[in-house]
Amino acid sequence: MRYGETVAVDGLSLEVARGSITAVLGPNGAGKTTTLETCEGYRTPHQGRVRVLGLDPEARRRELLPRIGVMLQSGGAWSGVRAVEMLRHIAALHAHPLDVDMLVDRLGLASCGRTPYRRLSGGQQQRLSLAMAVVGRPELVFVDEPTAGMDPQARRTTWELLEELRHDGVTTVLTTHYMDEAERLADHVHVIDRGRLIASGTPFELTRASGSSTIRLVVTEPFPASAPASLQAALGEGTVVQPVNEHSLLITGPADAGTLATVSAWCDREGVLPESLTLGQRTLEDVFLQITGRELVR
Repeated sequence: MRYGETVAVDGLSLEVARGSITAVLGPNGAGKTTTLETCEGYRTPHQGRVRVLGLDPEARRRELLPRIGVMLQSGGAWSGVRAVEMLRHIAALHAHPLDVDMLVDRLGLASCGRTPYRRLSGGQQQRLSLAMAVVGRPELVFVDEPTAGMDPQARRTTWELLEELRHDGVTTVLTTHYMDEAERLADHVHVIDRGRLIASGTPFELTRASGSSTIRLVVTEPFPASAPASLQAALGEGTVVQPVNEHSLLITGPADAGTLATVSAWCDREGVLPESLTLGQRTLEDVFLQITGRELVR
């Protein structure tokens, strides 16, 4: 998919298994939203082939639409419509909708049910959007940043609902900037960057690849620009040093006593004052940083 001279999706090839939760991750501008909008039938790819539930999402759109649900990152409701009124309207468009009152109670919308959409908080709008996406009993639901702006309790409720949908055989395609969300929910993760697939696997496969662990070094004063290369030279082969931000470095490799001693000696030699030195297994966020070289900006 191209926008002028910019290639937004560049030979991307991936599959999503039925009955799974699949996370599509990538930094801003990676092509995630364009990819989902193509699968939803809103955009026509300039090259390639897309099939959703076995159907061409553009040529057979009328057949596909009743079988999918779409949760937009923002919008999707009229400005002045009341929250529950909007949900009942969407439910009435489907042959066998879920019970609206059940969804309202499940997602905590009762307290704002008579509030116009434009006056809902960001988290309330997200909960309404999710309810609108699933009320029609879709076989497949696309959810774009489902918990953005939600408080911790609402996030957990949303996670539980998505897990219940999986248990009922519903397929979910999820984009999120929260790595803990992807790590908890996803059966499979696709990481894309600059429109290409750069990593794919289960969260366990991605975080435990090569048995690597991580050390996160956080300092009180910003690192000099030469710090990553200098520490990399001190540690040698088999270890990768990446800057997370100006106060933090991520060290991936054999996190043993020898590595810790080398890092401590380097700090002493370079006059670097550590604020914290944390040892642990790689998280999905660590993997994302390592393979894209960028943080996932929220």
